[in-house]
Amino acid sequence: MVTTYISHQDCGLHNMGPEHPESPIRLLAIARQIERSGLNEHLVQMDAVHATPDQIHLAHNPLHPKRLQMRLPEKGVVYTDEDTALCPQSLHAASLAVGGTILATNRVLAGKSDNAFCAVRPPGHHAEHNMAMGFCFYNNVAIGALHALAQPGIERVAVLDFDVHHGNGTVDIFKDRPEVLVCSTFQHPFYPERYSTLERPNIVNCPLPANSDGTAFRHAVESRWLPALQAHKPDMIFISAGFDAHWEDPMADLKLNEEDYRWVTQLILDTARIYSGNRVVSVLEGGYNPSSLAYSAQAHLEALLGY
Repeated sequence: MVTTYISHQDCGLHNMGPEHPESPIRLLAIARQIERSGLNEHLVQMDAVHATPDQIHLAHNPLHPKRLQMRLPEKGVVYTDEDTALCPQSLHAASLAVGGTILATNRVLAGKSDNAFCAVRPPGHHAEHNMAMGFCFYNNVAIGALHALAQPGIERVAVLDFDVHHGNGTVDIFKDRPEVLVCSTFQHPFYPERYSTLERPNIVNCPLPANSDGTAFRHAVESRWLPALQAHKPDMIFISAGFDAHWEDPMADLKLNEEDYRWVTQLILDTARIYSGNRVVSVLEGGYNPSSLAYSAQAHLEALLGY
């Protein structure tokens, strides 16, 4: 498999303070592990590019980025909610996160890569149509999926989210878009408590109680995600790749490990091989223990490469 790895050093300029868990260290940890493991020699590595305003507007009210821009500080940080802060370079980084996802989508659609992984930040799956929250400003995966749907031959897509937190923003954006299937596993009850009980034919919410392990996670994916994917037959698959359900992560209480992430990635690739012409784009969401994040991302990338 040809896997494109997209990142950018300027994603590290978004900094919400030394104590904030969504830290620039996250991307450094992944990059170092890729180099240490030798995976960098097998990946097509590219720098992210900036998104255009029209691309951001695919998923967001045009007033949303304008409101964020008005709050952007000249120095220090300004909180948009109790968890999420803007620093002077935050929207610069957020534009690269969106643009990197668009670049990955274009490369996969053009057949230049079988799949892609975007090691970008800030993350995106909590960003709703008209609201930033949960460390997220723009919904990277949702914008990538909507960009794909605008291209010839792409009529249905799926967004698969295994972050420990429910991707409320992705559900908000797609809840009335039947051409987009959204499947999520997440700890429940837990943040953000928005849309986690929503019932729609194209929304497959799979709540897991605290301390659930890989067995429970795999059962939810096999019993809920697979039938939905088989019925939907997506032309392209997007992954919200959050690695904070790992047992070592400090932010939550699920008990997954690297092999669970390898397993679910392989299952997604098997599905993509049947329905989606192998087209898969994965975008980083959570993961707040640098060590477990790095090893989990390595397992995810090895699976994307076909190892």
